Amino acid sequence: MSGQLPIYEVESEIIAALQSTRRLVLQAPTGSGKSTQVPQMLLKHGLLSAGQAVILQPRRLAARLLASRVAQELQVELGREVGYQVRLESAISASTRIKFETEGILLRQMTHDPLLGGISALIFDEFHERHLYGDITLARALDIQEQSRPDLLIVVMSATLEAGLLEKYLAPCRVVSSSGRTFPVSVQYLPRRLGSNSPPVWDLAADTFSAAASEGGDVLIFMPGGYEIQRTLEAVRQRPQSRGYLLLPLYGELPTKDQDAAVARYDKPKVVVATNVAETSITIDGVRTVIDSGLARIPRYDPNRGINTLLVERISQASAEQRAGRAGRTSPGRCFRLWSQAEHDERPPRELPEVRRLDLSEVVLTLKASGVDDLRKFRWIQPPSEASLQHAEELLLDLGALDRSPTDHPKITELGRRMLAFPLHPRYARMLLAADELQCVYHACLVAALTQGRDLLLRKQGKEIDLVRDELFDTDDRSSTSDFFVLMRAWDYASANNFNLDLLRRAGVHGVTARQVGPLLEQFLRIAKSEDFDIRFKDLDEIALRKCILIGFSDRVARRIDEGQSRCDLVHGRRGTLAKESVVRDSKLMVVAEIQEIGGKPGEVNTVLSLVTAIERDWLEELFPGDLRSDLRVGLDTINMRVRGEEVLQFRDLVIESRRVEPPPEDAAARLLAGEIIAGRLRLPKWDHRVEQWILRLNQLATWCPEFELAPIGDEERRHIIEQLCLGAIGYKDLKDREVIGVVQSWLSASQRQLLDKHAPERVSLSNGRTPKVSYEAGTPPFIALRIQELFGVTQTPRIASGRVPLSVHVLAPSMRPVQVTQDLANFWREHYPRIKSELQRRYPRHEWK
Repeated sequence: MSGQLPIYEVESEIIAALQSTRRLVLQAPTGSGKSTQVPQMLLKHGLLSAGQAVILQPRRLAARLLASRVAQELQVELGREVGYQVRLESAISASTRIKFETEGILLRQMTHDPLLGGISALIFDEFHERHLYGDITLARALDIQEQSRPDLLIVVMSATLEAGLLEKYLAPCRVVSSSGRTFPVSVQYLPRRLGSNSPPVWDLAADTFSAAASEGGDVLIFMPGGYEIQRTLEAVRQRPQSRGYLLLPLYGELPTKDQDAAVARYDKPKVVVATNVAETSITIDGVRTVIDSGLARIPRYDPNRGINTLLVERISQASAEQRAGRAGRTSPGRCFRLWSQAEHDERPPRELPEVRRLDLSEVVLTLKASGVDDLRKFRWIQPPSEASLQHAEELLLDLGALDRSPTDHPKITELGRRMLAFPLHPRYARMLLAADELQCVYHACLVAALTQGRDLLLRKQGKEIDLVRDELFDTDDRSSTSDFFVLMRAWDYASANNFNLDLLRRAGVHGVTARQVGPLLEQFLRIAKSEDFDIRFKDLDEIALRKCILIGFSDRVARRIDEGQSRCDLVHGRRGTLAKESVVRDSKLMVVAEIQEIGGKPGEVNTVLSLVTAIERDWLEELFPGDLRSDLRVGLDTINMRVRGEEVLQFRDLVIESRRVEPPPEDAAARLLAGEIIAGRLRLPKWDHRVEQWILRLNQLATWCPEFELAPIGDEERRHIIEQLCLGAIGYKDLKDREVIGVVQSWLSASQRQLLDKHAPERVSLSNGRTPKVSYEAGTPPFIALRIQELFGVTQTPRIASGRVPLSVHVLAPSMRPVQVTQDLANFWREHYPRIKSELQRRYPRHEWK
């Protein structure tokens, strides 16, 4: 049967391309057989030598199902010639030649074995989804091929690829396209937008199924997650049209037998309700109708938890086309989209690459372990933002995974390499390493499991629910030291009651989430055991566990600002308010696992701190001695206009303790007061026009006569002088009567002051015996201003600065209004005075005129 698949139409082109360039971009539609047949082609044509073909899959479910399908086609036992490896699960052996695995597995393998020994070909499947680890592993594969493995084959394939972008990135490479064989699919939309009063999406899907069931054939319904899938199955089961149909779920967390059941062939029609795992890679034969919710859990960085999570969002137009195509595999089909045409037009054309929307700290740690020091020079297909890279490095530095040495590119530490043993976010990997040392591994694993999914506790349920929780969860004083202890007790309660959904709902506990915690806990414990951790259950050592949480979230240490209030300052200059439901109400210091920004008034954002754990100052000194420092600070009491001194203890940039210092240090007080004066918030009454004129005289003479070697007074020099004036003062009252001119003039020696008085004088002597004041202004010539009668007998323009600078003469009328400005008095008397005299004499007949 495999020989009938459309991909075989380009088999010869695929083999020829790899033999000539060893790099191939393969574009083929969903259902063409590329995922299962291309690795078999390589094996059949002898391109694998004695090595493996490793096929990279974005999802664990797809990797296992595809491996199972290929093993069946080759009639071999799964786990021998054909196998798979995903996080926490594998079925491989020494004889495995075709191996399906997730991209993160390969990236870790590249870290431990840079030559990829035993691998002959890497096949990147469904690359259009642009998963973060797919981007990274492809870049590393190209490096390995170019530097040490020229024999390595690299194939990048998908149904919808940006072939131009990849062809340029992979050059030199070949591009092969297969048109495949698909049937037309009619697409129908809802007539109008859904509103707040619209029925749940699972009811909409069930109604659509009821209307479409008469056409026959299998039905594939897309929903975002396990919860929505179960609700959809319940809704469809209640419709009479479902009689005679098999109703089957398909998503990653299902047991293996249930996953296999969803893709098996039956003699009766079936309804498969699946996540976007059925969008690509996995083919479900016989589907004639697709019902698309238009939703998916899309990986995205969640700043609340500080980890990557799956958030329910609207899919892109490209994903919607992929889903619709599942109905046209064997015959003409139909796709019902549970949104309007107008809403479809508003959707993005394709998903944003994960490198642009995920936290990069885990992948950065892996790259550092692989020897990639300069992340900015890494061969990204599309580079992440600089802010994302800086955030990742900053977090890894805080966790101790990278060194803090003053180098351009931080390097991975031994601690960072140990963290890589855990396929978890670095925060939780670091927390589990700490738990091994502090002997609380079981409970640390439980904390990690409790935070990977949605909230365990239903929020905003009212006071009655809070009272029920207090009674059922057996809260005590210890619970008030960490919100995690409340979650742990809630999960214990859920487990003890066999996750009864109705019972848990009455207690305000999310039953589906609670049920998912147990498998996660077991997975984390297995990882810890493989690292020789002591995973035995012990009585809770709450101090040890709180220390572990602190170590994992040290970049979120917070200090309560006001006694008894909920406002807090955090590391890295952030500020927030404790969530109302937090039980940590009395501690001065705490560590925050979730930070959420909530919009308020226009332009206002409220930062809410939750999952809080109380900590002690001594723990910071014990665990982070290099991050604590003592500093002396001064500040201005604006009410009393007085300098206050404080000795502060800082954890990184967060003040965690302060002590009043009286009197404040003189130098620091002087610098603070000087800053206030320069900023204009304080005034020195005796820093007057005369002082400014003296500084102008000095600065201008330094320019006019550089041979005098006078040091001008610029902004920094002015600050220095003002600080000198403020020395010994701790408040404004100590400054307001201080003499200024003497301190300013002490900038020059006695002989330099004589030069200044001689060549940039305050007054100048005229030939008629008068001594007018010289005015100096920045950017304009110095000048004198006299009434015209006071200039009688003065025919030569006065000069200063060794005669280099003529003074401007402002000639004034008897009313003191200017009538002429000149630097040539001789010409003034000769050319202009007769006319001016005639005009002024009529207006001022009593004044003397010559």
